[in-house]
This record gives sequence, C-alpha cells and structure tokens, in this order.
Amino acid sequence: MNFLHFQSVGGASGDMVLGALGSLGLDLQAVEELVNKLPIEPVGFRVEAMSSHGCHGIRVVVETSESETIPHRTLHDIETMISATSLPGRAVESSLRVFRRLAEAEGIVHQKPVEDVHFHEVGALDSIADIVGSCIGLELLEVEGVQVAPLPVGQGTVECAHGIYPVPAPATSVLLDGFPVVVTDEPHELITPTGAALLTTWHQEQAIPSGSRLSGQGIGFGQRTLVSRPNMLRVLRHCSEFSAEQDIVTVLECQVDDSQPEFLGVAMERLLAQGALDVYTTPVYMKKNRPGCLLTVLCRPGARDGLLNVLFRETTTFGIRESS
Repeated sequence: MNFLHFQSVGGASGDMVLGALGSLGLDLQAVEELVNKLPIEPVGFRVEAMSSHGCHGIRVVVETSESETIPHRTLHDIETMISATSLPGRAVESSLRVFRRLAEAEGIVHQKPVEDVHFHEVGALDSIADIVGSCIGLELLEVEGVQVAPLPVGQGTVECAHGIYPVPAPATSVLLDGFPVVVTDEPHELITPTGAALLTTWHQEQAIPSGSRLSGQGIGFGQRTLVSRPNMLRVLRHCSEFSAEQDIVTVLECQVDDSQPEFLGVAMERLLAQGALDVYTTPVYMKKNRPGCLLTVLCRPGARDGLLNVLFRETTTFGIRESS
C-alpha cells in the first residue's frame, strides 16, 4: 500500500503537483496519452530537469494550442468532458471531486449557485490537464492515502479574470479554509486555486501506518523564481506491508431526533469529504418513542479527530459512541 506525503516550501500549483509525481517515478508520457483521450484539443507535456537551492527535480509545462481568450467553461461542461472518457481506476471520480470543490469555492466567492459558475483560469486546457493528469497519477502510482503538510502562502496581489485581488486569491482562500498554512514574506502567489483544490481534496487526516518504509521522493518545481526559497513541492512515498484485511476501522455513532433530513445530508457529504470510508443512517425509535436516526461513520483511526469535529459541528448530537 502506497501513501504520499506532500511537503511545500515554495507553494503548490497543478503543474508542481504533476511534476512532483513525475519526479517520484510517474510515467508522464502515459499520463499525457490518457489526458489526450479527453474530448479536447491535444495537449503536450514538456518535462525539464531543474535544480534549485541544492535540490533536484523536474518542471512540467503543459503545452496547448488554446488561444489567450479562454472559453468560460462551466462545471457541467467539464463534468461531461471527464465522464465521457475511460480513465484508470478512480481517476474520473477524483477529477470530478476536485473540479466540484473548485466550483463550490468560486460559488461562495461570487455568491452564485455551483451550476452558474464559469471557470476562467482553472477552465483552461492546461489547468484541466494538470488536474486530470495528477488524478491519473495517483491511480497509476497505486496511492491509497495522501497527507499534506501545512502550506506556505505569500503576500501582495494577483491579477485574475475579475481584476486584482490580494494573495491568496479569493477561491484559494475558500479552499484553504480550516487548513493549516504558513505565512511567508514572499511577494508572490504561492498557492494557486488548482494546487489548493488538488491537495486539500486529496488530504486525509489519518496517520501513515506505523512501520511503513520510505520508498522515494519527488520534487516538482514551479515557474517562478522566489526571493528566499526554492519554488518547489516535495512528495514522499511511504510503503506499508499491511494488507486490506489488517486495516483497523473505527466506528463512530450518534443518535439524532431533532434535525431535518437536509441537514443530515449535508453532514454526510462533509463527513465523506473529511475522509470517512462510509457514512449511513438507520431509522430508530428514541425516548418517548420519537422517531430518529442512528448516524454511523466508518473511518480509519487517524481520521477520527477530524470526523468528530464534523459530527459535533454539523449535527445536534451531544455525544458520540466509538468502537473499533
């Protein structure tokens, strides 16, 4: 079982994630071929060896024939594009989750329903290739779990389709909400919406299995030269010998009899996004024969604390039962 641990000192973007995976050993030519199965104009990956501050890795540049005037694609456009393509394993599901989180973030920023959001920079072909290619990479590397260390954020401003905004950009701020960050004095945008969407969607609050072996590292470099640090993202691969049959699963349960079904639906979605393996409800009768439901969450032990926070925040329960 393979687990990845992303560490950044110089930010994160979609091409840096792809570069880190390529430096780790991902076959980028195979990824390029799979990305080009999407119903889009052909894209190419230019891979450059690079060194900075004594570290060595690669930089990936996605080359397209798309003009500077980027079509304003909607979430539906991109979901249709990805769903129509046969990609390995969970790459389709993972790609769709990343784009939906991007749309939700843009919807919050612009006060629009997700369906009305138009992607600008992240709807360009190079960003689509970065996201889908990185999700394909997780499947080809047979990754079971991802952890992300606190991410560095810069200062200053960034120019977007809607104008000039402070760093981090509005959508990036929404995507990083609740995620640990490190404030730096770099006068640049370090975390892009694409990089934030990939890493925070993949991140699971679970411990890498004890006794796992380090089996390689990869470094992806960005396009910018920073003032005091390398513009790099590192990924470490941990290999565990434990089989699926040896996994320990924690069960969290609480009874709720004073909540609307819509609220429980939102809670279930957020539990799954937080790393729950499964979430379901069972009808029960509670005190004074009031109808209620038993909310059950299955998770790995390392995800327990984050899921407890979600349960207390998103439901009206006063207590949670736990078993393994």
